[in-house]
Amino acid sequence: MKKILFVASEGVPFIKTGGLADVVGSLPKCIDKRYFDVRVILPRYTCMRQEIKDRMQYVTHFYMDFHYRSEYVGMLEAEVDGIHFYFIDNESMFNGFKPYSDYVLDEITKWAFFSKAALSILPVIDFRPDIIHCHDWQTGLVPVYLKERFQGGEFYRGIKSVMTIHNLKFQGKWDVKTVQEITGLSSYYFTPDKLECYKDANLLKGGLVFADAITTVSGTYAEEIKTPFFGEGLDGLMRARSHDLRGIVNGIDYDDFNPATDKYIKHKYNAINFRKEKVKNKRAMQAYLGLEQNDKVMMIGIVSRLTDQKGLDLIAYVMDELCQDAIQLVVLGTGEERYENMFRHFAWKYGGKVSANIYYSEDLSHQVYAACDAFLMPSLFEPCGLSQLMSLRYGTVPIVRETGGLKDTVQPYNEFENTGTGFSFANYNAHEMLATIRYAEHIYYDEKREWNKIIDRGMAADFSWAVSARKYQEMYDWLLS
Repeated sequence: MKKILFVASEGVPFIKTGGLADVVGSLPKCIDKRYFDVRVILPRYTCMRQEIKDRMQYVTHFYMDFHYRSEYVGMLEAEVDGIHFYFIDNESMFNGFKPYSDYVLDEITKWAFFSKAALSILPVIDFRPDIIHCHDWQTGLVPVYLKERFQGGEFYRGIKSVMTIHNLKFQGKWDVKTVQEITGLSSYYFTPDKLECYKDANLLKGGLVFADAITTVSGTYAEEIKTPFFGEGLDGLMRARSHDLRGIVNGIDYDDFNPATDKYIKHKYNAINFRKEKVKNKRAMQAYLGLEQNDKVMMIGIVSRLTDQKGLDLIAYVMDELCQDAIQLVVLGTGEERYENMFRHFAWKYGGKVSANIYYSEDLSHQVYAACDAFLMPSLFEPCGLSQLMSLRYGTVPIVRETGGLKDTVQPYNEFENTGTGFSFANYNAHEMLATIRYAEHIYYDEKREWNKIIDRGMAADFSWAVSARKYQEMYDWLLS
């Protein structure tokens, strides 16, 4: 039995701000329990919902040397779907109304503490993993500490580490002197071949240098981050470690995202009866949002963080042109003020056509996937992306830019070969996007049978976690062979 430990800053069902939580919560359930014992370590945030905290049992506590003093480390545990979750408790580190603060120095301190505590608790819970699987910059110091101080001890000798990049843009950078003080690492570790990066200390870089293997969340993104445009200053390191780097596409939970059983949608449907049943969700959505009641009109959905990364400047540029077409646009999400206000403006200007829902709601997001005919995702970069996988599952045809996981998961429609599960465009260009949307409109209005076949193929595609889990298992076996 191989033992795997996930260490991460968030995971469903306990705490979630983005796709990372879905990976950490869903992937361990799908790894074959006959061969792997997978457990997860998370922080115990004070902002977690009370009913979530009530599921945790106190195990023990101890004190750990950290940043010139002795820090309390509490240990709690809970079990969900047969997976053991451990929680590190320290109120001064994990307080606040949300998991992450905007003050970088506080974040660096918090995650340095968490990384050291995650390694320190292993003998206490009597779990010696063969592999520690770290996620994003918050856990970047785990491979560093493991090599620097823990592997001298008998218990830790031979433990391997994996670093998964969910988004290379976020790295955990601060000045070297301060980070050296906080972490207690010697100056040996703050050189350009280790944690130092363009005069700053960089926690993610530390993890990428010291981990035994590196993964990221799609094959195309694994190639993209070796180039200066996508590499965020670390492309040289990614090229140097390319033989240890692999891309494994994320999955989605096919129980949570299932139009036949989804508790958030009123009119259930499946791959067989969607032609009759799916439209009922569109009617309900039009009524709920005050859009023009029309079964025939093409409804396009956007569920997204409203930021530059998501390609919203392209949409802003052609929004007036797009609204001349026979479409409806439903937007759900929050983010940068200029994009929130842009969508509010167009919802005011084109009342019966555009609906701007500037908040986040789990149930409305499911309803958008179920109600819309197409889903628009023109990202500048997208390590994996989950929304296009959800839209495929719900028979909502994705229109995406060919980058990262979007390129790996959406096969562009080819009218000559009758293949494809969506529509895509290559260049980051607003009118290229608009032309692709209009091509999709043409197929929707003039080639309805072809459109339905695109849906058939999309709903038949398998992006469940089971597929990804097999690839992670292969990597674990490779690392331990």
